[in-house]
Amino acid sequence: MSGGVGPTGCDISLPKEQELSFKEQQDQQQSLLKNLNKPTTPPQQHKVGTILSFNQLNSLAVVIVLSASGLVSPEDFAFVFFSLIYLHFIAKVAFPSLHPSRDPQEVFNPQNKLIQLYTLIGATIGLFIPIAYIFEGVFEGDKEGIKAAAPHVFLLASQVFMEGVASSSSQRFSAPVRAFVPAFYNARRIFTIVDWLRSEVYKIDGEHSGSAWRIHVGRALAMANMAYWSFNLFGFLLPVFLPKVLKLYYSSEYNDKDR
Repeated sequence: MSGGVGPTGCDISLPKEQELSFKEQQDQQQSLLKNLNKPTTPPQQHKVGTILSFNQLNSLAVVIVLSASGLVSPEDFAFVFFSLIYLHFIAKVAFPSLHPSRDPQEVFNPQNKLIQLYTLIGATIGLFIPIAYIFEGVFEGDKEGIKAAAPHVFLLASQVFMEGVASSSSQRFSAPVRAFVPAFYNARRIFTIVDWLRSEVYKIDGEHSGSAWRIHVGRALAMANMAYWSFNLFGFLLPVFLPKVLKLYYSSEYNDKDR
């Protein structure tokens, strides 16, 4: 009679086990397909870029040309060399990097139109036009104007190069160390601009002074640089930029201690 009731327990369990194993295989295949189809995220690239960017290469070329021309004093060479050593010194002693594996935080958005315009004006007044002024002076024989403008151009080109070194992904300097470069160089260049302005003001028409219009251009250019870089140091770097940098640095340090 038992044979007429239906299949036994063993006959019932066998197809269920096969169904479960089949479902497990399907789930494994689907998970593999999802992993294969999942887009791979490329490694994050550092925003700071490499040590020698296009701007740093151009600045280095200006430094080399002026150095080879003999227009740079030993004091200016010593200043650049000392700034490189002191940059690493304060990075180790005073302001070590709190997050070496992270990209450095920006105080101001580099895409800000006002910041870009302000930087462009500084580069035009302080670097592009003075370079043209020096090259034009070679043809006119304005030795005094070239000699007076060369230290400022040399130090500004060195500053641009050093800012690239401080912001490079391989160095990982902290924000205060990176802010040290423009403040340090700007303060030094004020003295060279004063000498440049004094030389232009007391310049008279002569054998090594160039044409009359060049004298007026040299005076206007020296005064424009004096006004811009004085404001940059005393109106922007010291009262605005450096406090924001230090606040950002120490707030990050305190947040790390609280964790």
